[in-house]
Amino acid sequence: MNAKRNIPFFQYQAVFQKYEDKILEIVADVGRRGAFILQKDLELFEKDLAEYVGVKYALGVANATDALYMLCRAAGLGPGDEVIFCTHTMVATAAGIHFAGATPVPVETGRDHEIDSQSVEKAITAKTKAIMPTQLNGRCADMDELRLIAEKHGLLILEDSAQALGAKYKGQCAGTFDRGGVFSFYPAKTLGCLGDGGCIVTNDDEIYEKCKLYRDHGRIDTLEVVCWCLNSRLDNLQAAILDFKLKSYDKEIARRREVASIYQEQLKDIEEIVLPPGPEDNHDWFDIYQNYEIEAQRRDDLKACLDANGIGTMIQWGGKAVHEMKKLGFTQSLPFTEELFTRLLMLPMNTALTDEDVDYVCSVIRKFYRE
Repeated sequence: MNAKRNIPFFQYQAVFQKYEDKILEIVADVGRRGAFILQKDLELFEKDLAEYVGVKYALGVANATDALYMLCRAAGLGPGDEVIFCTHTMVATAAGIHFAGATPVPVETGRDHEIDSQSVEKAITAKTKAIMPTQLNGRCADMDELRLIAEKHGLLILEDSAQALGAKYKGQCAGTFDRGGVFSFYPAKTLGCLGDGGCIVTNDDEIYEKCKLYRDHGRIDTLEVVCWCLNSRLDNLQAAILDFKLKSYDKEIARRREVASIYQEQLKDIEEIVLPPGPEDNHDWFDIYQNYEIEAQRRDDLKACLDANGIGTMIQWGGKAVHEMKKLGFTQSLPFTEELFTRLLMLPMNTALTDEDVDYVCSVIRKFYRE
C-alpha cells in the first residue's frame, strides 16, 4: 500500500485557493463599485446560468432552502396540499414544503438512491398536489416514470436539484422537467460560492415574477410592497464569483467524472460494496458526481479503517433519512430506506483530489475487505 496520506472528505479552503487571485480581483472590483445587492453582476450570472441550464429564467436567492419554499409557494401549494418527496434527502427538502404550508409526505428510496416511482404512486391521495424528486448526488431520477405518474394524476413536479447543476436525463438538465427547480451554491457544491447561495430556475413567467417578489420583501419595481415576503437575495459579490466559476464549470464536472471512473475501475470487483453507476454505464444519464455514495457491508468498520488511514468520509444527513426525524412529526415506516441507511457511505469526491489520492483510497478499501 502507498504511504499514509491525509485526504479530507472536502477541502473548504480549496474553494478559495484554487482561484485566489481572481476572487480577490472580483472582490476589489465589486467593492470599489459599491455593488453589493441586486446589481449587474447578479443579472449577468442569472442570464448565464439560465442559458447553461436551458431555461427562460434563473433567479438568485440567499440559499436553496429559501428557493424551495418560494418555488412551492409560487406554484400555488399551501395548507391542505400534500407533496411527495424522497426521504433520502436533506431536511431542507421537506422544510421548503412545510414552510409553504403544505404537508411533506416521505416515500422510499430506489436502488439507484433516487426517489422510488412505485412508492410515489402508492402514496398519492386526493390531497396530493405535487411530486418533489431530489436529484441526489448529482444524478437525475428516472424522469420519464415520474412524468407519467404526474400526468396520470394531474400533479406538478417541482425539483430539488440542489446537488445536480448540469446533471442530465436524456439530454435535459435537472431542474427543467416541469414547473421549476432549485440549485445550491453552498461551498461544497459542484458550483460553490464563499458562503450560502441558491437559485430558482423555471420557464414559467408567473412563477418567475412571484419569486422575484418573494426574494425582495414583496416589492415591485416602484418599491411598493404588494405581499408578505422574505429578504432572500443572492449577494452581488457571490454572484460575480459564481459567474466567473461558471465559465470553467464543465471542466469541474469532467474531472469529477474522471474520479468516478477511477473509483469504478478499481472497486468494481469488490463484492462487499455497491457502487453508483459509472459515467458511461447508461447514456440516458449524465451524472455530475456531486457526491460518490457507495453501499458497504461492515460500513462502520470500513469508515473507521479509512479514518485511521487519513481518509475522510461522510454518512449523509447524519445517518438518518428525513422520515426518521420523528420530532418533526413523521410517522411513516420505510423499511428499504431504513435498511439502506445502515450501508451508505460517501467517499471523497472533489476536484482537489489527485489520481494518486483516489488510488490510495481504493487501495485501503481493497485491503480492508481482503483482510
